[in-house]
Amino acid sequence: MDFFDKIGETLVNAGKDVKEKARDVSEVAKLKIDIHSKEEFVEKQYAALGKSYYEKHNGESECEEAEQFFLISEALEEIERMKAEVLKIQGSAECPKCGAKMPDAATFCSNCGTKLDDMFEE
Repeated sequence: MDFFDKIGETLVNAGKDVKEKARDVSEVAKLKIDIHSKEEFVEKQYAALGKSYYEKHNGESECEEAEQFFLISEALEEIERMKAEVLKIQGSAECPKCGAKMPDAATFCSNCGTKLDDMFEE
């Protein structure tokens, strides 16, 4: 019987070791997910801070970041041009008031109700 008791004890100890290692792996995985989440949060805060700074200081020709401001402004203009091209290819238009997408021939915005003829005449 002593043999079976030793086997039983060995199996119990092995089970405890596996349980501890599984718990450790689980805790490490959770911490890594939390770390990644916090890193993403920090990156978003950096981006928001940079955008805020850009919006406050864009147009200042004497600042160190003037070249970066210019490059960002150019990129934003190009993005708007490409978005307009996509809408044109799709036969759609964008409401100038709320930004909703609708058919090109629409008279009223289906989202905010703005009369589009008036908007385009201004």
